[in-house]
Amino acid sequence: MVPPDVTLLGPALIRQIAEELGVRPTKTWGQNFVHDGGTVRKIVRAASIRPGEHVIEVGPGLGSLTLGLLEAGAWVTAIEIDPVLAGRLPLTVAQQAPAASGLLTVIPADAMTVREVEGPPPTALVANLPYNVAVPLLLTFLERFDSLERVLVMVQAEVADRLAAAPGSRVYGVPSVKAQWYGTAHRAASVGRAVFWPMPNVDSALVALTRHAEPRTSASRGQVFAVVDAAFAQRRKTLRRALTAGIAVPAIVDEALAASGTDGGVRGEQLAIGDFVRLTESLLAAGAEIRDSRGGLAEGMSAGGAQPAISGVQPPAGAEE
Repeated sequence: MVPPDVTLLGPALIRQIAEELGVRPTKTWGQNFVHDGGTVRKIVRAASIRPGEHVIEVGPGLGSLTLGLLEAGAWVTAIEIDPVLAGRLPLTVAQQAPAASGLLTVIPADAMTVREVEGPPPTALVANLPYNVAVPLLLTFLERFDSLERVLVMVQAEVADRLAAAPGSRVYGVPSVKAQWYGTAHRAASVGRAVFWPMPNVDSALVALTRHAEPRTSASRGQVFAVVDAAFAQRRKTLRRALTAGIAVPAIVDEALAASGTDGGVRGEQLAIGDFVRLTESLLAAGAEIRDSRGGLAEGMSAGGAQPAISGVQPPAGAEE
């Protein structure tokens, strides 16, 4: 497949389209539009898009990244919550990349409600995610679309650091552990504020995640995630105290810690996903009743897409109580 000729959007054209539509970027939907072609191509390169690949894009906005994905030869399913922008996107593609119009499908919906897409299974998720829902949305799509092999998302820099953090890191937390269930994440690049309109007041970064096989375990993903949530619910507490507060009585917790070879005196940020898997299995074997963590979604986020109770940015760890 030969990638089509595409003219990317620049600052002037983005403002022109927004003015035509009467669109003013809103913080509610996390709208900060990328207007720099070099940045768009950097994102697409970092995502390693293959011609003919089915890519999901969440929040295409005015179409900057959409055009970059089409330029790389991708077949794009774009999910846009703003009905005005969703309605305009096909026209923008027809004007800027007429040969690629047939490669675009637009779903006008809240991405958190989307459970399937048309066509062959998507193999990549590439998106400029709204900062306030980035972690829940990322984890939800990894859960719902097991065909996704790779993810490349632009998020708030602090969220990027947490998603890619290793155990023991100061910024390691719930997003770090849950991302490990699905794949290996790393911070791919920094993105300057000046490439957005309007300019955000936070720094951004690209996070890449390569999917690997999920852990083999007798526990469900939701049960493992419930233990993860409990371990980080009170970061000042030791693992034993956190689990007795949120999972089971002390006798069961102590038995599980011993059986799994886990030191109850450490904090949750010292454990990798494999450690949490073994601990969850031991808790269940000891008699703990562990309810799924909302189907495995991020803490505080329902399947209906409500605002998360936590943003995915945990407070810094302090001293034990």
